[in-house]
Amino acid sequence: MKELFENSGYFGIILTLFAYWFGVKVNKKFKYTVLNPILIASALIIMFLISANINYSVYKAGTSSISLLLTPSTICLAVPMYKQFNILKKYRRAVFLSVLVGSVCAILTVILSSMLFGFNIITTKSLMPKSITTAIALGVSNEIGGIPTITVMAVVLTGIIGAISAERICKIFKITNPVAIGLAHGTSAHAIGTSKALQIGELEGAMSSVAIIIAGLITVFIIPIIMHIL
Repeated sequence: MKELFENSGYFGIILTLFAYWFGVKVNKKFKYTVLNPILIASALIIMFLISANINYSVYKAGTSSISLLLTPSTICLAVPMYKQFNILKKYRRAVFLSVLVGSVCAILTVILSSMLFGFNIITTKSLMPKSITTAIALGVSNEIGGIPTITVMAVVLTGIIGAISAERICKIFKITNPVAIGLAHGTSAHAIGTSKALQIGELEGAMSSVAIIIAGLITVFIIPIIMHIL
């Protein structure tokens, strides 16, 4: 099995697609929020790589073509945003202020947590872009001297946790406005949260897409300022 995986350029892609397909099927069958397709797929791939004694670098090399689709897929989120442009224009002030506050809080949470747990400055830099989409987070992490691997891990975990918990938190606090729900998903859980928001409704998905873009731009500008202060 290990030799087949290492010698085949498509085995990693097939494994990834199968794992995600299985995750979607499980999610649809049991309908539990915690059974997020990405979480299930990640767990399956990790267990397979460990059991087959396959190095992650081999898997990464075999799935590089999937990684190339990351940026185009993020840009595609502009489609639902365009469809809901009138609503975006109507709530433009509330949208900008809410995403601004959410983005700043996400960064400050990392700084405070790093101080509490004694993380070194490099780890802190790597974690700071955790709440924006991977395509932007990697650029920010490289720019400020973070470790891309840690950044990717933080982004994925943030997205999965946000996608699992955001809808429930909105229900607990009786947040029913679709604009607010969408912004909460996009600001806290970027693209993974947006996939969940799109399941809730088209308007929620559109607002979540808006939040991803605004949060990314705000974070790009704010992190260097904060790093200069620190």
